[in-house]
Amino acid sequence: MNKIAQKTLDDLEFGTVLEQAAIRCATASGKLAMLQTAPTSAVEDVHTALLRTDEYLSSFSDEKTIPNHGFEDVSQEIALLGIENSKIEVEGFRKLLLLTETTNTLLIFLKKNKDRYPKLFDATNGQIPVKEIPAEINRIVDKFGMLKDRASDKLYSIRRQMNGVRSKISQSFGAALSTYQGSGFLDEIRETVIGSRRVLAVKAMYRRKVKGVIHGSSKTGSIVYIEPETTLQYTQELQNLIYDEKEEIDQILRSLTNFMRPYVADLNQYTSFLTLIDLHAAKAHYATEMNGVLPILNTKKETDIKEAYHPLLYLSNKKKKNSTYPQDIHLHSEKRIMLISGPNAGGKSITLKTIGLLQLMLQSGFLLPVNEQSHMSVFERILTDIGDNQSIENELSTYSYRLKNMQRFLKKCDENTLFLIDEFGTGSDPELGGALAEIFLEVFYERHAYGAITTHYSNLKLLANELPHMTNANMQFDGRNLQPTFHLVTGEAGSSFTFEVAEKNGIPYSLINKAKKKIERGKVRFDASIAKLQKERASMSKTTKELQQTSIKNKKENDKLETLNAKVKQKLERYQELFDQDKRMIVLGNKVNEVAERFFISNKKRPLIAELLRIVEEENAKRKRKSASVHRKEKKEKKAIKEEVVQKVALVRKEKKKKVTEKPKELFRPKVVFKVGDQVRLFDGKAVGTVDVLEKKKAIVNYGMFTTQVNTEALELVSRAKKTK
Repeated sequence: MNKIAQKTLDDLEFGTVLEQAAIRCATASGKLAMLQTAPTSAVEDVHTALLRTDEYLSSFSDEKTIPNHGFEDVSQEIALLGIENSKIEVEGFRKLLLLTETTNTLLIFLKKNKDRYPKLFDATNGQIPVKEIPAEINRIVDKFGMLKDRASDKLYSIRRQMNGVRSKISQSFGAALSTYQGSGFLDEIRETVIGSRRVLAVKAMYRRKVKGVIHGSSKTGSIVYIEPETTLQYTQELQNLIYDEKEEIDQILRSLTNFMRPYVADLNQYTSFLTLIDLHAAKAHYATEMNGVLPILNTKKETDIKEAYHPLLYLSNKKKKNSTYPQDIHLHSEKRIMLISGPNAGGKSITLKTIGLLQLMLQSGFLLPVNEQSHMSVFERILTDIGDNQSIENELSTYSYRLKNMQRFLKKCDENTLFLIDEFGTGSDPELGGALAEIFLEVFYERHAYGAITTHYSNLKLLANELPHMTNANMQFDGRNLQPTFHLVTGEAGSSFTFEVAEKNGIPYSLINKAKKKIERGKVRFDASIAKLQKERASMSKTTKELQQTSIKNKKENDKLETLNAKVKQKLERYQELFDQDKRMIVLGNKVNEVAERFFISNKKRPLIAELLRIVEEENAKRKRKSASVHRKEKKEKKAIKEEVVQKVALVRKEKKKKVTEKPKELFRPKVVFKVGDQVRLFDGKAVGTVDVLEKKKAIVNYGMFTTQVNTEALELVSRAKKTK
């Protein structure tokens, strides 16, 4: 098993992940274990750790949540159990009791729910609850951490005697207090306590008149503290009993410590078990905060990460309420090495660190902020060269340091290696450094290693385009606004947008043009072609997105219309059935009516009954053979349909009636005073007539062929009557 180099852990900030996860641990041993967590290349161990964390995460939304696993550090107590004739104090036994009871509760819970949490149950390693430890400690120590009176017969006897002596001390002191108080020998405070002894506060002038032992005086000397002679004997007796109690407690604790010695192995297992549970609980809480899920773990080398976030960046942006951009990253046997290019500040280094940090977290049993359909595998080695890393201590330049790093890469790179190199080939002459970087890359490729590289070198972009198991990728860039989109696109190289960014930042175009002339025309055209391709891809991506949105919208509309069509079709079928039923009932009714007429004429019952039976048999023959329950159900459905139709017809009729009876709202019309001879017409009419007679609000209007009486409010003036000279 290969250990991941500390440099890799530092380059990818894995220590920060451990620190953030350790904060979420509930125990001191859990925090220490979390900070000491290291990635492993053992596939089975990785898979087990991931599944246990995932099971704990699932318990957050489960009705049967996993019980509390917290406990206090008992390393000192366990160490004492290994020393002969040692003694654990009462507080130590309280911590051991908590450890044992917590473990027992978890063991019982996981056994009952092993189908729900199988991997966490496996972590118990067959341990069984030890009931003897809590039973013995609870027999001796109460819930307040004090020894019980019944811890031993001797302790019970001593404490009974102590209670009796304390009662006598109280009685004798009370009697002395009353006596000397009545004599006026005591100060206003009367009494106090010095060194756990009750004493009388005697005025200094009367100290010789109070029999007892002086235990001190006030600062001014006006008060002398005296223990009455009558309580001295009982106080001495109490001190002896206190000493006997201490000796007995010591003996009980030593006996209890001896009882615990055979269980040292169990206690160590309990500590390890609860620490392991604490680790998975902390990882589960950490996953909750960054939406971590369990990716699919492959045995073959494959990294197919969808919607991947850099964990530290995601949590930082979440706290600041900023957006974080996910990436889709693919490394597999057909495309083992990905060469990422594009402008500075476009997200290349973050993408590189995202790949590495997620890989370290996976191999340390952490759930990841990726799509749950992501596929990942385990690598034996993870090699990184990220950042400047100029070594002042070793007097190495950036390029020298990088060359030493490449020497390490060349020694260790193979098919089980994941390598990550940022700004590959920099630190030396671009032409020479680029050539050497190309040779290194060819070696990594020939050794079937997996990796991701960021670079600006055109020769490396061309190499990635030529080799079948290597691919170009670029951080997409908005060429119009000259802003990064932080979106990784695989399959083509990216332009550095050197001249475009320079122009945006105010560099005169004349200087930019001179710079272009300084370099080879082919390189300028190559970079310009890449930039053009990126712009076209961005435009196509935008168009594709719009088309997808339109397609989704059309599909929703189509689904809506299909649903509506199905409902209408169903309604029509139901109405047709109802119509057929009514038509059949009319025919049946006509037949019955004819039979009734013949009975009315002949008044003979026998032919009537025979005819009715014949009609019933004919109708029953038309019906399908159905059970009584099915027939009742169909009848009920038809009745419901009929009632629905009747209700709808009634509603339609009501609406029509309402429209007929409902008077339209009258518009505001100016009041007109009509005169005989005025030309008028009705507001809702076209014919024009002449007013012949006016009586109050009525008018007789002459239309030539006929006259009619109309309310003046329903008339409008067409023209006034002509004035006669």
